[in-house]
Amino acid sequence: MDWPILLAIWGCIPEFTKDCLDMTNSSSTYLGIVGGVAIGAVISWWIYNRQKKTGEQQDFLLRRIRELDENHDAILKKLEDFDDHYEHTLDTILELSKKIDAVLEKKEETKDI
Repeated sequence: MDWPILLAIWGCIPEFTKDCLDMTNSSSTYLGIVGGVAIGAVISWWIYNRQKKTGEQQDFLLRRIRELDENHDAILKKLEDFDDHYEHTLDTILELSKKIDAVLEKKEETKDI
């Protein structure tokens, strides 16, 4: 690389040139721009990385919630089926109880006569 051209564009930097007492305004500006770009790039990457990780966690949680909701619906369906079966069984038992009571009443009436 051609150092004299770069130093002419960059300006006077005491760390790189021997006959320089102080940094010029142009070299200070360039150094600020380079530093700002570097810091901005690091901060932008960090924000992107954090948002990506947060998005992945949110996707995982949404999938898990969807699975739990489907599981919840399946459990509710099973409970509903069990409740229907229970009511049918209870109705059958009550019907048998009424028939037994009717038979017992007829039996008692026949004893009394």
